[in-house]
Amino acid sequence: MSAFAVVNPRSANGRTAREWRAIAPLLSEIYPRLDVAFTRAPRDAAHLVRTALREGHHEIVAVGGDGTINEAVNGFFDINGPVSPDAVFSFITSGTGGDFRKSFGVEEGSGAALAHLKSAPIRSVDVGRLSCLSRKGEPLIRHFVNIASFGLSGAVVDSVNRSRIAKLFGGPFAFGFHSALDMLTYSDRVVRLIVDNGYDEIAAISTVAVANGQYFGGGMRVAPSAAVDDGAFDVVVMTGGSRARMLQDMKLIYSGEHIDSPNVRVLRGRKVVAVPVAQTRGLAVLIETDGESAGRLPATFEILPRALQLRC
Repeated sequence: MSAFAVVNPRSANGRTAREWRAIAPLLSEIYPRLDVAFTRAPRDAAHLVRTALREGHHEIVAVGGDGTINEAVNGFFDINGPVSPDAVFSFITSGTGGDFRKSFGVEEGSGAALAHLKSAPIRSVDVGRLSCLSRKGEPLIRHFVNIASFGLSGAVVDSVNRSRIAKLFGGPFAFGFHSALDMLTYSDRVVRLIVDNGYDEIAAISTVAVANGQYFGGGMRVAPSAAVDDGAFDVVVMTGGSRARMLQDMKLIYSGEHIDSPNVRVLRGRKVVAVPVAQTRGLAVLIETDGESAGRLPATFEILPRALQLRC
């Protein structure tokens, strides 16, 4: 069976391109029948993966950061559902954040990822499906394998993706810097939040994380109890409170201790609906998926139980 590697040479500020010469022969040892393609622009990976699956490749390997993983996972699905339900997905993280790998205990660096891949089993994991609006107001659907979130986190990701700091100092520093900076000017957004049929409230929120995995934002353990194969999201609802309280919670989020804060509530569900209400009119509530800007509310998040075969 043939494998297909989709490589983002610009991830990790170009480090992936520099390391590819060392990665390629080791990857070929794992996959003797390997085809390779390099991304050239945003959304390239999804198109390349979808085409490779339709051409009969059985395993896809994403080489890059969390954004590359997200795009590759989107290539496994189209408007009708899975493109190739039995196909396998694997990844070699060489990006600046590495949040998805942390849920599986994979160490940092392409060498650790390759060593892990050699003996990694295949498991069925859940995938999230997001239906929302683009920044221009057009309906769109995106899939995510790690975490989608909205509110302050969406604004931070938007800032990071446009920032020179991320290019100079890397993802974790950039996320921490912009989280602190945006917190000074960001005001809570009032939204109606519905989780399955058991929770329906209107509340002022800072960030809501719809979590399949545990980590986002360059190492923040926002959902410490989340599992990628349990058929449900951990929905972490954070309200702002005072600036001092928000800064304290941001420090605790790296260890996962923030969930004990009075400003944090954790729910579980298979479907999450978020709609801005009158108080938020004119203030966009931005969404991010796996560290990539995705769109804005209103939005629906649905779990697709065990929809992806993952080698990890």
